[in-house]
Amino acid sequence: MAYLLKMILDSTNRLNSSSGSSSDSDQIMVSSAGEFDRIPLDVFMQILKLLGPKEAAKLTVVCKSWKLIVSDNMLWISYLQNQQDPWDSKFFAETSLRSGYPLRTNPSQMQSFMQIYGQRAQVPGAIIIDGGSGYCKFGWSKYDSPSGRAATFLEFGNIEAPVYSRFRHFFATIYSRMQVKSSTQPTVVSLPITHCGNTRVDKTARRKLKEAINSALFDMNVPSACVVSQGTLALFAAKKTSGILVNIGFGQTSVVPILHGKIMHQVGVEVVGVGAMKLTGYLREQMHQRNLNFSSLYTVRTLKENLCYVAIDYEAELRKDREASYEVPVEGWFTLKQERFRTGEILFQPRIAGLIEKGLHQAVALCVEHCHDAGLACDDSWFTSIVLSGGTACLPGLVERLDKELRLLLPPSISNGIRVIPPPYGADAAWYGAKLISNFVYDNNKLIYPHVVVGAYDDSNVVSCVAGLPATHYSREPV
Repeated sequence: MAYLLKMILDSTNRLNSSSGSSSDSDQIMVSSAGEFDRIPLDVFMQILKLLGPKEAAKLTVVCKSWKLIVSDNMLWISYLQNQQDPWDSKFFAETSLRSGYPLRTNPSQMQSFMQIYGQRAQVPGAIIIDGGSGYCKFGWSKYDSPSGRAATFLEFGNIEAPVYSRFRHFFATIYSRMQVKSSTQPTVVSLPITHCGNTRVDKTARRKLKEAINSALFDMNVPSACVVSQGTLALFAAKKTSGILVNIGFGQTSVVPILHGKIMHQVGVEVVGVGAMKLTGYLREQMHQRNLNFSSLYTVRTLKENLCYVAIDYEAELRKDREASYEVPVEGWFTLKQERFRTGEILFQPRIAGLIEKGLHQAVALCVEHCHDAGLACDDSWFTSIVLSGGTACLPGLVERLDKELRLLLPPSISNGIRVIPPPYGADAAWYGAKLISNFVYDNNKLIYPHVVVGAYDDSNVVSCVAGLPATHYSREPV
């Protein structure tokens, strides 16, 4: 790189000395790339890409024409593409999630990709803890995936202990596993989708849960904390700020309407008591009926994840031969037949597993109708994006089946705009959503993201810090 820069500077010096001090020569000097004018533009761009972002940025000091080339968005998109996160996710975060809470209706088109790259590269990163009801994922926002996973209930300690103590034990365990001090890094925590009603009791329960999390974190000297709902984070991972999030969790499925990043509890969160554990349990029952022997639920879960799928037409599937085999480490080979699609069918027909619940499609259709009737926004398209999340939501055929069932249940005036979106990152959607906002948690000692609370936690004064507003405008964050 040093040799290349020397050649560039030598070429511009020769141009400057041969042209004298006239205004014309000055114009030639600042508008030419010297000897590199002879290189075809596409080759020249490849050179810039190979140099890397830091070295390419240094070239802007040479002359104006180089500055124009180096600031080209396509070059910086190329640099962003070479990182772990997709460049369009970064662009979505910078233009749609930076604006404050609630999110702006019209995202700001504020920056070039060079500015986006520069801001992203300077932020040291944050610790992300996504504690689901089944498994928690944790890791650094600078990495492309969670660095660790664990069964949540094993990390919470004594279930009879106060909520604060359990959270304190949980966070201490996570920091210990990551081998970091809690006082050194900002932390983003996903808030479980619980207490989904809009009653005063539900609101109080959600507020107390958030207070317990914040209290535990700040008593561990965390410099700043950002606690956001799992539903909102999973929606962000799909590069959406409004829509309906369908989270097939460990114990239940939640259908969550979200407008501009805020959960619309007043519209109604639909809850179905069928989750990943019910599907695993039903597959276990079917395997027992066929006298298939296994040593643990891990085997059953592995078979569910690798062999099971959702039938587009259940009745037609019953008449087909769908036998398939899979080898589970240590346990050996297992062969499943109709269990492959009967397991996922309980999402739509819970009764076949003896469950008295409404089907997933019915819960989603009900939520769509409530959103339509609520008239919360002038544009009814905000609830037409239906985003799936959770490991079970990755079952093949689920997106197509849900789309089919919704079009049968909903009137054409609504269903024609519906789009069912598969899980953007599977079971890790909320973790990746937190990764998108981790840039705004704590940047040069300034609060950028509104959910952030900094410093010692005061239980009587939970504030939602809105970027750009003076302290007198701070208010308690809605729950």
